[in-house]
Amino acid sequence: MLKTFDLVLIGVMTATAAVTYTIKHRAELKLEEVHRLEAEIKLEKDTIDLLKADWALQSQPNRLERLVKAYNEELKLQPTESTALVHAKELPMLKSEVPVPDVTEAKAKGAPDTAKGAQATAKVQPIPMPAPRGEAEDADQIETGSVEE
Repeated sequence: MLKTFDLVLIGVMTATAAVTYTIKHRAELKLEEVHRLEAEIKLEKDTIDLLKADWALQSQPNRLERLVKAYNEELKLQPTESTALVHAKELPMLKSEVPVPDVTEAKAKGAPDTAKGAQATAKVQPIPMPAPRGEAEDADQIETGSVEE
């Protein structure tokens, strides 16, 4: 009849068949998910292309000029004067660029370790001001910060 070794081999074969089937099933599920995600990505790319085309149509200068003329009384739009434009160096500093006061000096001088004591003894930093616009600058040199040189 069947020996013990044969029963062990039958059990091992059954277990490996079950594991193989489980792995195959998981792989098929992942492949379906990949196909679904690829379809979603294609749909999103197509939507982006459509929106870009729509934006190009909506922002055509001729169309905008017609709209300005049609709604001029309600909107009362006026051209932007050249004095309303500023250079990047005339803008104030970002909060991330503002220097942090040095509180280690206050602790070294024997000031109290509380937050009030550290704030009271810290040096006051001057408020950054925009640089004055010079007369010698070339008017054609506009710095927008959008193009790296």
